[in-house]
Order: sequence, then C-alpha cells, then structure tokens
Amino acid sequence: MAVLQTKNLTKRYGGKAAVDDVSLTVEKGDIFGLIGQNGAGKTTLMRLVTSLAFPDSGSISLFGETREARLNAARARMGCVVETPALFPGLTAAQNLEYYRIQRGIPDKGAVEKALELVNLTDTGKKKFKNFSLGMKQRLGLALAILNSPDFIILDEPINGLDPLGIIEMRDLMKRLHGQGITILISSHILTELSQVATKYAIIHQGRLVKSLTQEQLREACRRALSVTVDDAARAAAILETALNTRQYKQVSGNELRVYAYLDDPAEVTFKLNQGGVRVSSMHEVGDSLEDYFTAIIGGEAK
Repeated sequence: MAVLQTKNLTKRYGGKAAVDDVSLTVEKGDIFGLIGQNGAGKTTLMRLVTSLAFPDSGSISLFGETREARLNAARARMGCVVETPALFPGLTAAQNLEYYRIQRGIPDKGAVEKALELVNLTDTGKKKFKNFSLGMKQRLGLALAILNSPDFIILDEPINGLDPLGIIEMRDLMKRLHGQGITILISSHILTELSQVATKYAIIHQGRLVKSLTQEQLREACRRALSVTVDDAARAAAILETALNTRQYKQVSGNELRVYAYLDDPAEVTFKLNQGGVRVSSMHEVGDSLEDYFTAIIGGEAK
C-alpha cells in the first residue's frame, strides 16, 4: 500500500524550480531516505507534502487520498519535523508537548508521557528546553512528531549537526519507530548514515529525482569485487565453484566475471584459473564507496 505518492510535483521560486517534476512512492513499512546536497530540494518537497507550501503543478496522494479536503484529513495520520520545531525555550519537555497536545486536540492525556518515553526524555524533569543539548532538542522534536500516534512521519535532516553519540541515538530511535509499524520519510545529505537505517532511497539533485533504488540495489552497487576478464567465462565459473569452492560471483558481460570472494588473495584466483586452462587477460578490484556512488550519480555518471 502506498502511504505517499507524488506525481510530477513542481514548485518554483522566482522562476527557478526548487522541486522539478518529482514522482516518487513511499510504501507502508518503508524507511525512505531522501538524499541530496543542501539546497537540492529535499526540504521543499517535504513542505509540499505537509502543506507548509503549495505546488505549482503535480499531485500528492496520502493514504490513497488526493482531494484537498480528504488530503487534509489524511494529514492527521502524519507527524513531521520540517526545519526547526517551534518549541518554547522556557518550558520543560513535558510542558512543551502538553501545550501541543491541547492545541492539536489530542484526547489521550498519556500521549506526552508515551512520546517522552519513546525518545528517552522522561528523566529531563524541570530542565528547560533552552538548556537541552542539540541531541535532546532533536529528540524532543521527534517526540512532537509522534505525539498523535501517527502512521507516517516525515523528518528533515534529523541528524544534522549531531555528534557521533547523538547520531547513534537518533538511528536507534528510527529503528524503534519502524519496529512499531511507523512508515518514515527521512532526508539527509549524509548517505553513509542513511544507509544504516533506510530500506529505500531517492536521490535528488537540483530539484529533480535522479535515482531511486532499494537497500539491496545500493549495497550491490557499492559491493567490492574482483573484476576478472577471461577467454572462457563458462569454464571460469566452473573452476570458481570447484577448485576455489565459491559461488560468490556473477557474470556481468560475455567475458567478465565479478568475484566477491578472494578479495585478499587475487593471485590464487589467477593461479587456479590458469591451472584450469582459462586465460586471464585482466583483473582489478571494483566497487564504489557510498560517497563515490553518490558523487557519481549527482555528477551524471550513473552506474
């Protein structure tokens, strides 16, 4: 089931497209990572989905609803932290959430305590928001997003500026929320961090969606391997399975094999292939780092 769908969504500011003809689908159960450099259009896209801005063209569907009145009703099933949450510096964590619980008409008086418990802020007591660390502020923003027990949450750069411990805490929270059945759309310009939680990805550059892929596809694209070019690929495959006892390979072209084993001993691969009567014309290691892959994609060098 699609929780969110955008079709040809476009938003311009001063004649320049901040979001340019973007079509994407977030399925129920996804942790959907929206990746792009600062200024790529991630925040604008999230503002459009949450009705903080309105598109010039294109359409948005939430939980299957597209008509404006029904779309607004569907947004009641959504929580979000887009840009800086409007929290009161002189109030405690509980007081901030209680204010928003009343303002939003959330009848469950236990919603504040449940949200604070989920983000590990129950022990802040009388400490005021202005004295929170950045990590605590980010977690309180997340508590605000889940105050209404949403089915879907949108988080804009929640790890931006956090120290390593804060990043780990936020990552663990994402996994806990996902474990409770919440679908998540999360943006970041740090692919290495998103790759540890996201199940699907969309890469946005200059307002346009340039690549969509699953977690498995990303891992495959960045997987290290030996690229081996031979004169007889079928015979080479047989030798890999018998003499080298591995099935961790695939044939990517007529004469090229990718071997995912023996990365630390390529000479053994060459030796066994030659011994079996297969001539090796070239062998080298391939596979991008996550950063290299991201750079190649936004540079127009899609792999």
